[in-house]
Amino acid sequence: MKNIRFNKALPIGIFLLAVFACTSLEEDILDESLTGTGQAEVVSGSIAPVYGLLRQVWMHTVNFGLQEVASDEAILPFRGGTDWYDGGKYIAVHQHLVTPSNALVTDAWTYITICLSRAVVAEDKLKEEVGKGNQAAQHALYEMVAMQAYLNMLALDNWGLVFKKDNPNQTSELLRGQKAVDYIESKLLSVVDVMNNDNGSGRLNQDAVRALLARLYLNAAVYRDPYGVPDFKKEDMDKVIQYTSSIISGSHSLSPEYFDLFNDNNHTNPEIIFAQDQRGVLETEHSRWAYWSISGDQVPRPEFPSTRGTDAAAATPDFIQTWVDAYGSADLAETDARFYQKNTVIPDALKDLTGVTPLNDANHYYCVDATKFEIDRGIIRGVIWGPRKDATGKIMTCDDGKVRIYPVINRRTSGANLRYVDHTLNVDFTEQGSLHNTGHRFSKYQFSHTATNCCSYSSVDIVLIRLGEVYLMRAEAKLRNGDNAGALADVNTLRTSRTARPAQTPKALTSIDLNTLFRESGFELYWEGLRRTYQIRFGKYEGIWTGKTDTDVRKRLFPIPQRAIDGASNEKGYLVQNQGY
Repeated sequence: MKNIRFNKALPIGIFLLAVFACTSLEEDILDESLTGTGQAEVVSGSIAPVYGLLRQVWMHTVNFGLQEVASDEAILPFRGGTDWYDGGKYIAVHQHLVTPSNALVTDAWTYITICLSRAVVAEDKLKEEVGKGNQAAQHALYEMVAMQAYLNMLALDNWGLVFKKDNPNQTSELLRGQKAVDYIESKLLSVVDVMNNDNGSGRLNQDAVRALLARLYLNAAVYRDPYGVPDFKKEDMDKVIQYTSSIISGSHSLSPEYFDLFNDNNHTNPEIIFAQDQRGVLETEHSRWAYWSISGDQVPRPEFPSTRGTDAAAATPDFIQTWVDAYGSADLAETDARFYQKNTVIPDALKDLTGVTPLNDANHYYCVDATKFEIDRGIIRGVIWGPRKDATGKIMTCDDGKVRIYPVINRRTSGANLRYVDHTLNVDFTEQGSLHNTGHRFSKYQFSHTATNCCSYSSVDIVLIRLGEVYLMRAEAKLRNGDNAGALADVNTLRTSRTARPAQTPKALTSIDLNTLFRESGFELYWEGLRRTYQIRFGKYEGIWTGKTDTDVRKRLFPIPQRAIDGASNEKGYLVQNQGY
């Protein structure tokens, strides 16, 4: 991979971030799809700052955390009274009691708007290059037009507004409602028929733009009237079907092993349409969505002893209940290949922990090659197993040099009364419910075999758009158009495609309605930052779930950060706070 350093100062009109000044870009942009020399280097130098900052947009503690914790999918309490309070920002977001000073909301605004600024600057530069005859700049120009639409969709989804800005020297025009939808639509339509898929999933391509159009039309009813009852128009649903069908009939295919989508080498997985390219072993790469939910006592990569989780977000009991409602008394781990993948295979003689404690388990282990150890994936429940460190912090090994795998000791909460990490179902904001072990955990992404600590060096691409979602979008559009049979066929195609572990391949459904489809979207798309949007569209966001009782429809939108409003105060009436804040 080539390391491209950009030292050229580029003027960036930062959108409403308390200042309207310029900023200098000086950063390393690391992406195998953004390399070249001569004219190609000019193109890379224009678009790489945009793709580079997109990583910050989707940081676990920025927009990803905002989407997950605001939904009924994830909860992040004050762990043990010591970890993850962070001014109460996660608790407030989860309870829908956010204020305009909430740091999680403010950080999401900051990175989305700065990234959008960079896309505007890149478009301006690339137009100039195209005018000079630089043919390599043409497709990159299309990408930046699409990128502005994508980032504006994030802003529209979060705050109900978009920033119309045609060149870096203009002041943005703020659009809401139908005008916002029309503007994003015009951007995407201007490039969808001229783009191609040659760049692969690491950059915006034609199928990604088609998927963004489908998302836009599917959510248009909400975007037009964010506080009302959505009016899903047939013409919008027809367009969703049009664009999703064009993707489904193309070169992408569903992955037989669900968790291959989130493993090392997923860059070439044919189901992935658009992702953050993270190939390589450079410091700006990140295993952000892998370690955030995992136990801080777990060592997921024993060949790199510093790797660990952070005991942050957990699955709400309400989200787990949706699986129970679907499968009843059946063992979820044996029923749906998307719920769980067993990788830590414990010998039968060691499974029974009756009478076994951290005080007497010195010989209660098995041995495995360090590089072959993999933690379980999916939704992690109960007692977990993993490497153990001795008093000096060294990974304990067997006589042959293999790593010892024990039940993992809960050192973060146990205190003197040592016990094992046991991920209980119940997790909430009470003292007992917020201990480090509480809550089932999301383990969707693999800890990369190139990861040398808990935070960096991941080669696993972060998936932003994939074919599984496209099938769900088409099914929903068909269902809202009254085509139940077509919707059921799409959902069953998706469910029965996960055939790598046949005993766990979900069985086809016999009927479909909106509630079932919403539930199915949770099974397929959990821990991908989409749940909040789905809840709003399906009329579930004002519901009551663990730790959250607020039912105000105005909380569908987040508050505009106070510092943004203060920064725009010299333009009277320019930036108006959202209702309810």
